Amino acid sequence: MTGIPSLADLVWARGYTDPAWARRHTTAGRELVPSRRVWRGPDGASPLPAAPAGALDGLAFTGPHGQDLTLTELLAGAETDALLVLHRGLVVHEEYLHGYEPHVPHFNASAAKSYLGLVAAALAHEGQLDRGAQVGTIVPELAGTAFGDAQVDHLLHMGTRMSYAGRPYDKALEAQRYFAVLAPQLRPYGYTGPSTIREHLATAQATGEPGIAFRYENGNVEALAEVLRRVTGTTTSALLSEMIWSRIGAEEDAYYLLDSEGAEAACGGFSATARDLARLGEMIRCGGAVGGRQIVPEAVASTVVSGVPDGYPRRVRFPAAPPEAPATLSYHDLWWIPNDPYGSFMASGIHGQRLFVSPALDLVIVHYASQIVSPAVPQVPLVQAFLRIGTHLRG
Repeated sequence: MTGIPSLADLVWARGYTDPAWARRHTTAGRELVPSRRVWRGPDGASPLPAAPAGALDGLAFTGPHGQDLTLTELLAGAETDALLVLHRGLVVHEEYLHGYEPHVPHFNASAAKSYLGLVAAALAHEGQLDRGAQVGTIVPELAGTAFGDAQVDHLLHMGTRMSYAGRPYDKALEAQRYFAVLAPQLRPYGYTGPSTIREHLATAQATGEPGIAFRYENGNVEALAEVLRRVTGTTTSALLSEMIWSRIGAEEDAYYLLDSEGAEAACGGFSATARDLARLGEMIRCGGAVGGRQIVPEAVASTVVSGVPDGYPRRVRFPAAPPEAPATLSYHDLWWIPNDPYGSFMASGIHGQRLFVSPALDLVIVHYASQIVSPAVPQVPLVQAFLRIGTHLRG
């Protein structure tokens, strides 16, 4: 990759305004803090056969201002690093931009939340995880905190309300504070806060009853990851490898960033190649199976959309959506659900990372990007573009 800043220039706040910084961060995570691999296993990679080229030629998309865009213009506007489209198991489009290479793991950001949700749902289905258990009974260090007083299922649905260290809750500030916990290089001058994820979680005090409202917050996922580590007795990396990554025919190891205690940054510190993420999505689209081998229970794979439990908000907004925006999405087991006619669901991360799965359209799309995150920069409507691709391929 060319024209990228040095590691010395990596200051977290710049990721909201500088695509070159964001692009550097997507592949340089292991140079900032320690990491742990998610082993791809001993078997060879499963094939990703290609369809004839040109399936998306001439396709038109709608831009953020309602203008017509070509695919090239769409990808440029979204600061795309990679786009991979699978239709009925065949690669119909695979493209890498800005010097990003197919074999290099790419930062998934908050899309990683959904992969942990899939693991948790599978463990619950198999009876190894009690969704109704109080978190503090599994992780005693969190007893008396907003997360410890919640149930496991509340974490899976962003159902806690808290403030950290007595601060009024502000999502953007808390996101930056979280990364300051993880990476000393990203801490502001004079920082005296927590130095580990667990210390950070321990400062969360409840400001409302859990399970009532939806509020997207990284701490829910970090608390869930600690629950899974206690229940299974293994690391998040080893658990994801054992249950999924080593079984989908991945080409490359993935990896998680670690805090100073060696705990994975489960809410967003995961990186993988686009091709391997496509394999994950295709496994879910096919009812949790790869080549006739069941990877996750079919009941888990088939109920991502239909399984939103009673008592939770049926419609929610994206974290960055303004309060007046209509709540059109649903959220289940850390997956976003667009509520389109095709039963689609997706993992979504800051800067434009997406794993989009649409069973009725036989579609899986991986999108990696380095978008600027700012109200001043119109966001390319990626979900609408994905549906345009899917309906076009369906014919």
